[in-house]
Amino acid sequence: MSQEYARRDFLKKCAVVGAGGFILSNRTFAVRTGARPNVVLIVSDDQGYADASCYDHPKQVNTPNIDRLAAEGVRLTDGYASAYVCAPTRAGLLTGRYQQRFGFYTGGDSRVGLPLSEVTVADLLKKEGYATGVVGKWHLGLEPQYRPLRRGFDEFYGFLGHGAHDYFKLQITDDYTSIYRNNEPINDTGYLTDNLAREAVSFIERHHRRPFFLYLPFNAVHWPLQAPQDYIKRFNTGDENRDIYLAMLTSMDEAIGKVLDALERTGVDSNTLVIFFSDNGGARKNFADNGVLRDYKQGVYEGGIRVPFIVRWPGNLPKAAVCSEPIISVDVVPTILSAAGVDIPRDRVYDGKNMLPVLRGGSKEPLHTALFWDDGASQWAARSGKWKLTCREGSLELYDLGADISERHNLAAEKPQVVKELKNLHSQWHRKMAEPMSRAQGRRQKRNKRNGARKLGAEE
Repeated sequence: MSQEYARRDFLKKCAVVGAGGFILSNRTFAVRTGARPNVVLIVSDDQGYADASCYDHPKQVNTPNIDRLAAEGVRLTDGYASAYVCAPTRAGLLTGRYQQRFGFYTGGDSRVGLPLSEVTVADLLKKEGYATGVVGKWHLGLEPQYRPLRRGFDEFYGFLGHGAHDYFKLQITDDYTSIYRNNEPINDTGYLTDNLAREAVSFIERHHRRPFFLYLPFNAVHWPLQAPQDYIKRFNTGDENRDIYLAMLTSMDEAIGKVLDALERTGVDSNTLVIFFSDNGGARKNFADNGVLRDYKQGVYEGGIRVPFIVRWPGNLPKAAVCSEPIISVDVVPTILSAAGVDIPRDRVYDGKNMLPVLRGGSKEPLHTALFWDDGASQWAARSGKWKLTCREGSLELYDLGADISERHNLAAEKPQVVKELKNLHSQWHRKMAEPMSRAQGRRQKRNKRNGARKLGAEE
């Protein structure tokens, strides 16, 4: 059922329609022209599905630069983050693999770090002569061996810890919250979102004469709610917190605009692949708006995992196109590598797929038979075609997303066969995943403690 339905659903739903139509050969730009494209990967933090004005949105939302990406590229209606919280999504994003394959299930796993056995997209591009830089929130390990300059990046400006970073207090504090330039903590001033724009523009200006990969993970619009007063004064929704959120969103959108302007100013805009998405669904705590989607960050309903997702590549993807094919953030790495003409390593499983054929409208098959989410504890979900099965605290719920995007009508009792098949798909997938890092680490700590006690007893 799942494969056949997914194929029929794909053929019916996912036609990429742009101005005048747009279908290209599946050959990469790099192969066709000999010029490797630059790549800018922009990630927002906790942004609501309705908090981009190129999506269905409340009237107060205005994001002209995110809209600019959509007008010049492909907007995905069914784009997903691979987790409902940020750190696991980032682990999957940079590796092209479901993060569960290497045990990275929760935000807490970031305190351990992205396993050193994993290869990042920056590792692979750097070997091909790319300049590589990350500007923003890292959240994939605090110890030196886990930091950006040891994971394939040439440059780093940002912070190592979680998204709840003060936007104005940028002085040296500790490993978790200090602002770093490369490997050294620094004192800085200003508004953090503006600073990230400054550093991203600088990276482009310094490296535009060679292929570059810029990873720009904003911490906006993550809590705490902080923005310059002149931005806050622009809004009057009747909710002070929402006004601050919208001010933060505006600041981030302007920062994205500065990056896009830098690409144009340096003459590399036409040879730059830009990918934008949010690391998970909008958060209730920061007053995000997920529109018609149910729930928020930290849940496997659509509001926790379906996100704004846009891909722009001038001359290689259609303009002002909309694609409803389900894709997921682990697809980013294979897509980048395909565009750059870089072979995917064969020494490991890559769960992500190259999105380019789907975005161009030239594929006759769905990109994925099924998509999966799993927090290693109490929540998981699986989607195949229009059907989505969720499990929360052992309770199974089935939704037809084609007819019920808001997940209001649980069809589990009416469609037991669909429930069974999706549950089996998840079980088959889950058996291939690793156990949670935190669980394995806890066992090691207990074992080391027992061994230490035995050694001490022997010495006595």
